[in-house]
Amino acid sequence: MAGKTTTGILCFTGGALTGAAIGLLYAPETGRETRSWLSYQLEKYRAVLADLAEGLVTSREAGGPSTAKTEGQRVISDARDKAEQLLGDVDQLINQINSRKGL
Repeated sequence: MAGKTTTGILCFTGGALTGAAIGLLYAPETGRETRSWLSYQLEKYRAVLADLAEGLVTSREAGGPSTAKTEGQRVISDARDKAEQLLGDVDQLINQINSRKGL
């Protein structure tokens, strides 16, 4: 079970990094605009993660382990869905790149 989880996390991370690299290479904005946008997105996700962590701690204190486990399973499910979507986006980008090479 741990092997599948580790493999899933590695695949997700690899896909995210590949997608980000391809996106940055083909970005129509200047470097300054891209860095500003990335900073904004990172701050937004940092705030979301902080709220999520605080919610998990609060639910753990209030509802016991079953509430925390349910919330953890929901987070894992959401992460899996987003990873699948990201992998699909990466596949589309790779197909677009390959089709441009054929021109």
